[in-house]
Amino acid sequence: MASASCPSTCIPATYFGATKRELLRCSFKRWRKQTVRWNPPLLRPMTVRASLDTKVSDMGVKAPKGLFPPEPEHYRGPKLKIAIIGAGLAGMSTAVELLDQGHEVEIYDSRTFIGGKVGSFVDKRGNHIEMGLHVFFGCYSNLFRLMKKVGADENLLVKDHTHMFVNKGGEIGELDFRFPLGAPIHGIRAFLATNQLKPYDKARNAVALALSPVFRALVDPDGAMQDIRNLDNISFTDWFLSKGGTRMSIQRMWDPVAYALGFIDCDNISARCMLTIFSLFATKTEASLLRMLKGSPDVYLSGPIRKYIEDKGGRFHLRWGCREILYEKSQDGGTYVTGIAVSKSTNKKIVKADAYVAACDVPGIKRLIPSQWREWDLFDNLYKLVGVPVVTVQLRQLKQAAGLDNLLYTPDADFSCFADLAFTSPEDYYIEGQGSLIQAVLTPGDPYMPLPNDAIIGRVQKQCILEAGISYDVHGQKTKLNVLPNTQSVILSLA
Repeated sequence: MASASCPSTCIPATYFGATKRELLRCSFKRWRKQTVRWNPPLLRPMTVRASLDTKVSDMGVKAPKGLFPPEPEHYRGPKLKIAIIGAGLAGMSTAVELLDQGHEVEIYDSRTFIGGKVGSFVDKRGNHIEMGLHVFFGCYSNLFRLMKKVGADENLLVKDHTHMFVNKGGEIGELDFRFPLGAPIHGIRAFLATNQLKPYDKARNAVALALSPVFRALVDPDGAMQDIRNLDNISFTDWFLSKGGTRMSIQRMWDPVAYALGFIDCDNISARCMLTIFSLFATKTEASLLRMLKGSPDVYLSGPIRKYIEDKGGRFHLRWGCREILYEKSQDGGTYVTGIAVSKSTNKKIVKADAYVAACDVPGIKRLIPSQWREWDLFDNLYKLVGVPVVTVQLRQLKQAAGLDNLLYTPDADFSCFADLAFTSPEDYYIEGQGSLIQAVLTPGDPYMPLPNDAIIGRVQKQCILEAGISYDVHGQKTKLNVLPNTQSVILSLA
């Protein structure tokens, strides 16, 4: 089973059913070769589950304060009735905390399913359709705490501790963190040994990272985090180039990572975002270790959270969308929310509560907040947020599955990252007699938003074959496409 402290010849946590000797031989060949071509065996995926009791970084030790808060203190005030707008992960995690404190919680969502951006649903043909591609790093302590609380801690599969880049023609580049020594040695070794960059770019990349606050984080995590926060107004590209990094490093390595993290490239993403992640990877051995759900989010993530909420007395009201926030101004000049107007088809009603929480995406919160509230900077700033269009594509190839069991980055396609769900999350996505299920994230999705499905499938299929270098042939095969437009989210609390 892969571990941050295992050598590169370890058996991956999820593998293809080959013998141990075959896997060791394959692993050794990959260690020895400078370039590897994606041509995996056509075998049925096998899985090994791993709980959240191991291979998870303890973010309570030598981690920046505030990023990983402990459990809230026990509430001793009066019991409140809370209305939450949005049944995504933000809304549901809020509900869990409030129910644990003894409050009464009602959740409203206009969709027919829960989970929001981390949701999924089953179509008429029985296929599980995801809203997006989701991976879980070993530093996601807050989420892991929630999953353990609701009994979902056995629902993640550990992947090999290596970040893989699929380049044009099928050549594989790696940031391989598998090493007997942990942080920061395993990370230094990964960047020095990577075959994703040419020697000159690799050397300049090392110089830039050496001059970053990341190294300060090894001895002073809070001081390093303050230095990183001070870089919020500079793009990662500007910062990286100013420290000696090269444009080629941006294009071949960091742009795909930035797109996967925030759906925007290094010219637009803040240096703070990227360096925060780097500092965690540098100081915590398992922070860069990836997990993926063993099946669909609705079954293995949202489902356990929903059960916990309902067992605690919380209630979901699906297809009930919030249309208006009702409020009034008092004589002392204060503004108070008096209710929310919700509707389901032609049915309408007013919901009254002691407190209200809006956990919405960027377009949703802009539609919801009364325009009169823009006199306050807190609410006016919401209109300065720009949601990034993202299109998620699921493409089923109906021959036998052939893929790599990990998240895959690519600098040579319109999708920055993708995965073969038949291997990474086989419980719901591996189908006997059918092949790979490629899930690709097209970002920025602007060029694809107005296109019909046939045009999208043509482009994505072509890039899978020619640019991402997927070795199996999908020409002439019946395929199925699901296209899901998406945007980023924001959570707002209204008292």
